[in-house]
Amino acid sequence: MTPELTALALAGLLQAVQFHLFAIPANLELGTGYTSGPRDTPPPRPLSPLTGRLQRAMNNHFEGLILFTLAVVVVTLGNQSTPLTQYAAWTYLAARVLYIPAYAAGWRPWRSAIWAVGFFATLTMIVAALV
Repeated sequence: MTPELTALALAGLLQAVQFHLFAIPANLELGTGYTSGPRDTPPPRPLSPLTGRLQRAMNNHFEGLILFTLAVVVVTLGNQSTPLTQYAAWTYLAARVLYIPAYAAGWRPWRSAIWAVGFFATLTMIVAALV
């Protein structure tokens, strides 16, 4: 397995961890009667600020994971794995790990800076595969 694919697999596991970081407090705050139902109505009360941030961080990673997966597929299927793409893949993963506490703690402007590092690492992989 290429280092890029390993980073992608770990990013998938990170997404599962993020889901649990959000789902456990959401279930405690809203009750399983609501969270296990069809959610046809708004929640009975808003999430706490921390749980809301964990949800937004999780959703943000779902969005970032789409582009990162595309980058890994292009690099892997194009047989374009290089030290640069490998470093970029690990940089993306490290940024996503750091993004969780940065978002949860409301770090400004560091949360956005950490996000940008992961985003540009992903773009680096795509551009490097095209060159």
